[in-house]
Amino acid sequence: MLFSRKLIVRKHERGLLFKDGDFVRFLEPGTHRFSTLRGRYDVERFDVTEPAFTHALADYLIAAEREEVGRLFTIVATAASEVAVVYWNERIAEVVRPAERKLYWNGPVQIRVERFNLDEGLTIDAKLAKRLLDEPRLAAPSAGLIGLRALEQRGIYAEEVAHGHVGLLYIDGELTGALQPGRHAFWTYGPSVRVDAVDLRVKTLEVQGQEILTRDKVSLRINVTATYRFADAKAAMSAAKDPLDHLYKEIQFGLRAAVGTRTLDALLEDKSAIDRAVADRVGPRFADIGIAVDSVGVKDIILPGDMKELLGRVVEAEKAAQANVIRRREETNATRSLLNTAKVMESNTVALRLKELETLEKVTEKVGNLSVYGGLDGVLNELVRLKQ
Repeated sequence: MLFSRKLIVRKHERGLLFKDGDFVRFLEPGTHRFSTLRGRYDVERFDVTEPAFTHALADYLIAAEREEVGRLFTIVATAASEVAVVYWNERIAEVVRPAERKLYWNGPVQIRVERFNLDEGLTIDAKLAKRLLDEPRLAAPSAGLIGLRALEQRGIYAEEVAHGHVGLLYIDGELTGALQPGRHAFWTYGPSVRVDAVDLRVKTLEVQGQEILTRDKVSLRINVTATYRFADAKAAMSAAKDPLDHLYKEIQFGLRAAVGTRTLDALLEDKSAIDRAVADRVGPRFADIGIAVDSVGVKDIILPGDMKELLGRVVEAEKAAQANVIRRREETNATRSLLNTAKVMESNTVALRLKELETLEKVTEKVGNLSVYGGLDGVLNELVRLKQ
């Protein structure tokens, strides 16, 4: 018709009818005609297969068209300490923040709402947490954020505690508990939530280049290695701001006490005394705050250059003296052995004869050609006469 306008609302749609920019009513699916002589009519169409209704007039419609809104929409309104999870056909679609109101079209998509009281706790059930974390609608990029950061933007804080670690839970900066390995999620509306992972496995701490004076005023540089682990991470973090730094400094103090009360000779003679002294100092102290110090060991004791040279000369002199003592002892033993041999030959002609033959053998070893005159007896007689 010439002075009418036809507006069509499809079966999967709902419409908002406006006359001269002012809201008139909701339009159901169908064909609607309006006279253009009475004003300008427009319609805003909404696809109810996407139930979320976002419009500038939402609050007005709830107040002015309460009956129609109640018929056409599911209203989700949360209290100041409440969060609601909205499901579309049993799939998580949205998280409604505290003190917030959302409208969802009633239609082919089934709407279900699950509410959570934040005053009763911030922890999200493991099954729900998995669904929230795996839901692409919630973890999709938003304002440059992706993954878990996008979840935090939607009021969900998630942290995964690896095997061999424990998670320390802080709520509003207060350490409230310890979390076992696994994935954990919390609502972040209201108090702030943070999880710090602490490694429970055995670790090493290197204390390098400690310059310390011995009792006899010799400057040493000492390197120490300690192995430690967190036996009670919650107690350790509650007792010390930085447990690792605290352990490092206590090992330094223990080294100074152990080295400063001993002479250089005593330290070089029993290097393990330093290990025992430092372990006895730090072990019980840190066991009380949840840190087990398994071992403390000195890796290196480095002497000053002039002291190295001096000790080298001392060691050289000691070794030379030991060698001289050994040489004298062996010479004495050899002389004593010769004397005993002479006494035997003096009283035993057979032994003397054997010794003569042995001597002849040694002489002939270095002779290329040997001419014998007068037989073996003649040779032996001449040899005896030469020796005399």
